Amino acid sequence: MAKPKFIELGFGKRAEQLPIVYEDRSVIAIDKPAGWMLVPFSWQKTSRNLQAAITSSIAAGDYWARSRNLKFLKAVHRLDADTSGILLFAKSMGAVDSYGDLFESRKMEKVYLAVSRGVPKEKEWTCELKLSQDPDAIGRVKVDDGSGKECQTSFKLLETRESSSGPLSLIEAHPYTGRTHQIRVHLAEAQLPIVGDPLYGYKAVLNTRGSDPDFPLGLRAVALSYVDPFINKRVDIRAPKAAFLKAFGF
Repeated sequence: MAKPKFIELGFGKRAEQLPIVYEDRSVIAIDKPAGWMLVPFSWQKTSRNLQAAITSSIAAGDYWARSRNLKFLKAVHRLDADTSGILLFAKSMGAVDSYGDLFESRKMEKVYLAVSRGVPKEKEWTCELKLSQDPDAIGRVKVDDGSGKECQTSFKLLETRESSSGPLSLIEAHPYTGRTHQIRVHLAEAQLPIVGDPLYGYKAVLNTRGSDPDFPLGLRAVALSYVDPFINKRVDIRAPKAAFLKAFGF
């Protein structure tokens, strides 16, 4: 039975295909579109709960899952709802634990592309500002030098361009920790808020969107690299960049 190279969720005209960019015996990595939320399975306040949609699709015996004899698939990490790109799912609870350990122990190399308003003062830099939940704003995090969690992101300027609302920068980000909104806050603190960011941006940033509605936020996960914990093999997963870059004029 041929295996589709995508996960199909929904039916008829509402069906959506999520591309599979890598698969082996333990994991599936998809190219997550913006708009899908990684929230608890039981959280039913949205029809865009990705874990719930995938679990329901498997239970229904949809072809993409049936062709793989797949009974289980669970996200190992998270991406913000409007962040697109590589999202890793495990095919068993044992794999969830093993790959989760790679993220926790910082043995999972992650690369993002960010489009920010403004131009960095340096071409390469590292931010280590600690972060914690903002008690005054649900869903936001803030810099907290006192009781915040350790946090580290390195950045590299790739390109700049002028836009009608000012200069834009294409920045490569390597987060070594996995805190909520880490890249978004670290760039905002450097006066480089990500384009389209409703939490840490400002009006000019929100009004500077990509030309493609598939990319409401200028942040995309483009690479994951690790050593497979079961067979000790190096794995490098990549997501396409062209459409994202074009959407923001790069």
